[in-house]
Amino acid sequence: MRAAPRSGFTNEHAAQASAVLACAACSSKSVSRAWLRALELTASIPRQRERVLPAVIDELAHRLGDKPALLSDRECFTYLELASRTRRYARWALAQGVAKGEVVGLLMPNRPEYLAIWLGITRVGGAVALLNTNLAGQSLAHCIQAASAKHLLVAAELADTLDTALPHLAAPPQVWIHGARREWWDRRLAGPGPAGRRSHLDEKIASLSDAPLEAGELREVAIDDRALCIYTSGSTGLPKAANVSHARVMQWGLWFAGMMDAQPSDRLYSCLPMYHSVGGVLAPGAMLAAGGALVVREKFSASQLWSDIIRWECTVFQYIGELCRYLLHRPYAENETAHRLRLACGNGLAAGVWEAFQQRFRIPHILEFYAATEGGLSLFNVQGKPGAIGHVPGYLAHRFAPALVAFDFDKGEPIRNENGFCIRCGVNEPGEAIIQVRNDAASAGSRFEGYTNAAETEKRILRHVFAAGDAWVRTGDVMRQDEKGFFYFVDRIGDTFRWKGENVATSEVAQVLCAFEGILHASVYGVAIPGSEGRAGMAALVCEGALDLAALQRHVAERLPAYARPLFLRLCPQAELTGTFKYAKGDLVRQGFDPSRCADPQYFLHPQLRAYVLLDATLYDSILAGAIRL
Repeated sequence: MRAAPRSGFTNEHAAQASAVLACAACSSKSVSRAWLRALELTASIPRQRERVLPAVIDELAHRLGDKPALLSDRECFTYLELASRTRRYARWALAQGVAKGEVVGLLMPNRPEYLAIWLGITRVGGAVALLNTNLAGQSLAHCIQAASAKHLLVAAELADTLDTALPHLAAPPQVWIHGARREWWDRRLAGPGPAGRRSHLDEKIASLSDAPLEAGELREVAIDDRALCIYTSGSTGLPKAANVSHARVMQWGLWFAGMMDAQPSDRLYSCLPMYHSVGGVLAPGAMLAAGGALVVREKFSASQLWSDIIRWECTVFQYIGELCRYLLHRPYAENETAHRLRLACGNGLAAGVWEAFQQRFRIPHILEFYAATEGGLSLFNVQGKPGAIGHVPGYLAHRFAPALVAFDFDKGEPIRNENGFCIRCGVNEPGEAIIQVRNDAASAGSRFEGYTNAAETEKRILRHVFAAGDAWVRTGDVMRQDEKGFFYFVDRIGDTFRWKGENVATSEVAQVLCAFEGILHASVYGVAIPGSEGRAGMAALVCEGALDLAALQRHVAERLPAYARPLFLRLCPQAELTGTFKYAKGDLVRQGFDPSRCADPQYFLHPQLRAYVLLDATLYDSILAGAIRL
């Protein structure tokens, strides 16, 4: 089954599809078929302006009925049940007077209900902010405020987390608690807590009808309207709320379905967070568009993954590179090749892990891709070339391929020539990836829809790049392109590094560290650890007096998610500044955490001891050898 009918297949797309099939440069029929199907599925999006994903779910429910749509150990929804559940949340939004474009925050762990909530609210014109469940305190409050959320739907198990954020909000929103038993609810109301109105969401939803929405209930919702706010660290600073329209929700899911060649018989296993674009939009959108099923697990478990995949009869596995590395380092298990997988798809799979992962676990094909939540750029490695993040056929490069421009890492900006224009990189020369700003109605995925903050949106746009007046979107990522046209990810630019599959904003970590008594300055950066994906957090601290390391460990644990807590500390006598009065990090990054390269005391956040311990040569060697699991 295909969600997008062929009637919307435009002449432009037909010509491109024919070129795909005729092109001798395509390495195989499967590559041609992937591009053809992706183009075909997305062709009708700009023509059917009121056909948003929640409406598609109603169509699928009518066609597929009791066929499984969302599966988990907590709850399962058929297509009919999913559609019925979304209608209850649509009526909840109407009953609360959620105006068109008004934002509702969602703070909930992975589960099928998560998807039903945002599909229902967006069906009647509301927008939903997908809040990171790892955040707390000021960071969580910042995200709520960035989206101007007036209602918050919160899982009962995260109510305490929300309480840490409410005191930092000038106007606490209406809070709706989901999944709380009556005795928990009574106890909660009786006890002390921060200011904020709380209501019982389950009781309200149960009282609402799940019948098809009547004409008087349906608001005019078009594909250009905002559907979601998804948070990204970008290249600097605190998380930013990226605007995601209904058009891009449709484009993401249908394009992904085409590239995966998704079929009604497919079941995709995902343990990635549903507050991210991949776990919460691409994966479910692709499976539902194809009439398949999404298997949702709340959190990744290396010990249970293969058992889950076998038990749920999954055919596709959604990964990030770090998960694959974890699995590869585990002892062999009898069931690790007893699956029915035809494909593993995701991003961040390093070349050094790719082939070993594919061979050991007998994965027939790997689909690596790159996508920017803010929009503008997505790349797919349909050919399965190890280490590459994507490849665009030459005849489509004018629409889909980024430009790579030479970058000055000391100044933090692209290099300009004598005429003031950017310089394109040569073959295998690293540079920042940028994509031209387009208002292409035929390709919603190429749009840059920016953030809820206009100033942050403008920061991402690079002007007068190759011609006077042109505008391009900066990705903040350094890539290179080889002689065959394959793109490779090199590194992240700026004050953000990636660890455990998450972007870490150094300014946020530094702010938390500097709030601790005795710390005068904190310079935060990422350092590479052999055998690990991404970069681990390290902080160079300038302190006044002795530092209470035990208290500091408790301080960061209470205020930062696990992936953002500095793994290494370096105690420096003074902070070095650049000519523009920024902390100089170049030498710090180059020296890393090697105790032989600096005389300053260094400490390591030992995962077993849960304490900062002195980093000496013996401990350093143990970390490099992989004797300590990170």
